[in-house]
Amino acid sequence: MPGRASDPIVIPDSLWQRPQMIEALGARDIRSVFHLLHQYAGASQTQIGIACGMAQGKVSETMKDGGRKVVTLEVFERIADGLQMPDTARMNLGLAPRTLPPPAVNATAITSRDEPAGLVPSALVGSLDVDPDVQEGDPLRRRTFHKLAGASVFSAILADLPTDGAPLEGVEAFAAALSGYPGIGTQPSPTALSMTRLSTAVATAKRTYQDCQYSTVINSLPQLLADLRNACSTHEADSRRHAEALSAEAHHVAASILLKLGQEGLAWVAADRSMQAAHNSQDLTIIGSSARIITHALMNDGHHGAATQTATTYAERIDRDVDQRTPEYLSVYGALLLRGAVAAGQRTDRHTAATLLDEAQNAGHELGGDFNHRWTAFGPTNVQLHRVNIALQLGDAGTAIQQARGIDLNAIPLTERRATFLLDTSRALTQWGKHDKAYDVLRVAHQLAPEEISARPAVHAMLRDLMATAPPSIKRQLREFTTEIGVRL
Repeated sequence: MPGRASDPIVIPDSLWQRPQMIEALGARDIRSVFHLLHQYAGASQTQIGIACGMAQGKVSETMKDGGRKVVTLEVFERIADGLQMPDTARMNLGLAPRTLPPPAVNATAITSRDEPAGLVPSALVGSLDVDPDVQEGDPLRRRTFHKLAGASVFSAILADLPTDGAPLEGVEAFAAALSGYPGIGTQPSPTALSMTRLSTAVATAKRTYQDCQYSTVINSLPQLLADLRNACSTHEADSRRHAEALSAEAHHVAASILLKLGQEGLAWVAADRSMQAAHNSQDLTIIGSSARIITHALMNDGHHGAATQTATTYAERIDRDVDQRTPEYLSVYGALLLRGAVAAGQRTDRHTAATLLDEAQNAGHELGGDFNHRWTAFGPTNVQLHRVNIALQLGDAGTAIQQARGIDLNAIPLTERRATFLLDTSRALTQWGKHDKAYDVLRVAHQLAPEEISARPAVHAMLRDLMATAPPSIKRQLREFTTEIGVRL
């Protein structure tokens, strides 16, 4: 989560070594640099602005797609100095290193041309309750706290408040899009409502979600939801049904993202919109696909019995009403059975969970391999992944590990599925008391899908559970790891 305006940015040294950061610095892509600071150091736009001597509005413009670009050397220098970039990072940015220490200067001898020496707003500085130990610590902390003195504190506090006409971001943008907020999607252009463009955008959102690039999806999806709403009200006949199908898929992604972020209320709205659009599309496989996210929302809210019933009812419906057992049908049908099996496992209904797993396995064999039809990632391997998860839900850590041993990580085609499997394996190892191995698997999961670890409250709770039960040596490593990735336990 982004820090408060009065908090310093704590940047892990490892962030400057990340390939994404090295690439961004080499391209002088400050937009990506700021996004990486937000993702891995939890820095808010206001904090970045304070450190770099920029207004929060300018930081916001810089971080937007197609927004303000930094091109002047003076600003690059100011950003590098403000973030206390190490020499390697400065050189990647095309700046000279600072290997030589600055000459010693008597600070009291230097005064501003416009401000007499000694006029320090001591009352305001004191109100920050700065820990004297922090003042003696990291240089970036000292620099940030010094910059918070005086007018900077005042402007930083006000900058964190919403302003009239300010662009909505993150979860707030989702809330606005789902409520039909008039500031989003007004006066759409014909290009925005093009079915080709909308189809491509929905496919991109789905693919990006499955690649665990959640921040990218969050930035683009609210506007896409608004465009699809306009398309559904503008197009007619087959084009309208196509738009409704795309809207169902896009709202499915929105609900999935919101569930990962712990935003259950908004997730329910998105899931319901997905189902409404699916029914309007008159496509049974789309209806079955949207039933999956309804089932997920029910499970997440603790309604495991209702979730099981919903999944099985819709699976039976499409099995009865679909004329041909196409790959898309088999994938949606099998994915619904798996979702019902998970819900049954969460309510400790072993018999129903085993029955649904076996039925899903039969559908996977009939499908003949691991595919991603209708964005389900369904196939025999996905059935095995769910066997691991359900054994874990039933408290059978040993069975979960045994199932996990038989799965080739490289055979899992999607990043999101691989990351989920690794997290389930780590949970099982924690249950089994193998804390060192659980920690090692978590590290692998973070290397594979950083945002799956850093952005999800449920994973943060998992990290806290591991911290609570691990021996001191693992606790120390875990504490270093969470600090490195910007997660506060």
